Amino acid sequence: MKQQQTKHRAERNYQLQIRRNLKRNFAAHLAHGLLGQTGFRLLTAPTFLPAYVMLLSMGSNVAVGIALAMQSLGMAITPLLGANLIEHRVRVLPMGFLIGAGMRAMVLCIALAGLLLSPASALLAIYVFLALLGLFQGMQGVIFNVLMSKVIPIDQRGWLTGLRNFLAGITAASVAYLGGHYLIGNNPDAFGYSMTFLLAFALTSIGLVMLLFVREPQPPSVAANVSLRERLSHIPELLRDDPAFTHYFLARSLATMGRMAMPFYILYAGQTLGLSGTVLGTLTVAFTLSGTISNLVWGFIADRRGFRLAFLSSIGLWIASTLLLLFSQGLLVNILVFIGIGAATQGFQSTAINLTLEFGHRDDVPLRIAIANSSSEVAGFIGPLLGGILAAWLGYEAVFICSVAFLILGGAMVNIYVPEPRWKTIKYH
Repeated sequence: MKQQQTKHRAERNYQLQIRRNLKRNFAAHLAHGLLGQTGFRLLTAPTFLPAYVMLLSMGSNVAVGIALAMQSLGMAITPLLGANLIEHRVRVLPMGFLIGAGMRAMVLCIALAGLLLSPASALLAIYVFLALLGLFQGMQGVIFNVLMSKVIPIDQRGWLTGLRNFLAGITAASVAYLGGHYLIGNNPDAFGYSMTFLLAFALTSIGLVMLLFVREPQPPSVAANVSLRERLSHIPELLRDDPAFTHYFLARSLATMGRMAMPFYILYAGQTLGLSGTVLGTLTVAFTLSGTISNLVWGFIADRRGFRLAFLSSIGLWIASTLLLLFSQGLLVNILVFIGIGAATQGFQSTAINLTLEFGHRDDVPLRIAIANSSSEVAGFIGPLLGGILAAWLGYEAVFICSVAFLILGGAMVNIYVPEPRWKTIKYH
């Protein structure tokens, strides 16, 4: 009885720490997301990097698929390592700074490759740096989501995610337009793309500094400090004991295969519009601004009805936008397509992450994030490679149809087999 009272007291003190520092931590996460996402969206938006790789590879669709697959390969390998690094620690932020610095170093290397190397060498270097970036991202995806689960209450995460992505999207859209118009211009070359990625490095680095203001509480309990091999042996039991989570991460992986189309949206549009800096900037603005505005909607839906509904809605919008692209002609329709894709993919990304946090007990959060992220990025690795091969052999239309099929399968699986987890797990957060 006394031991139970001690546990309740420790949990109550932990929740008081969270509430006491909520405004400060909310603001720090907001600033970090604003600057960090602004920078990383310049690199990860389905416009600048695919067009840059197409330029360096002299028009190879397979090369574009390989570039995106290399990043996902790295992200698939390290989430479980990231979980093992932090799950036994009462404070995860120091490790977050270390891994975050590694991510930003890879963005800098990608930028410098275009300035210092020949096109062929730069392409190979970018493959390597994207893979290394993915390795850091795989760990960071676990670390920072664990951090958010510690400092932001569950009923505030949708609002934080929506507001953060809203502000970051506005800034990213402005920076993308200026980068496309002034740095890349109407005659794209390696120098212009490299300067755009240097700007991304600067913004993300400032964003990382903002996390110095976070006050991280010490939880009343953490997972045992065990080896990575032993932690891996716990996975079958976790999946067996939580079938809803098992169905969820499998469905999320299927839907993630839909990302195979991402680098080819801009290349398909470029067949009729061209790939000038102005076109790239305009479509990047459409992509980022739609994600920006939609995040407020996704956050509202998630806080009121749960992340599951927002997740399914984002998949539906993604399917509709991809199908519209097959009938698009002219800049205006392509802008509408990129608006839909931007809103859908941003909703899918933010809701998939947050939905993962709502299954099971708090002590298992790092492992569950790692399982879901690893399986998704395996799909993210296979998808672009398959997309590149399909684009080279059968054309872009085959890529889009295959992407839609995977999105339908993933969405149907969540709809049928994954009930809303929030009301079962809110007491642990």
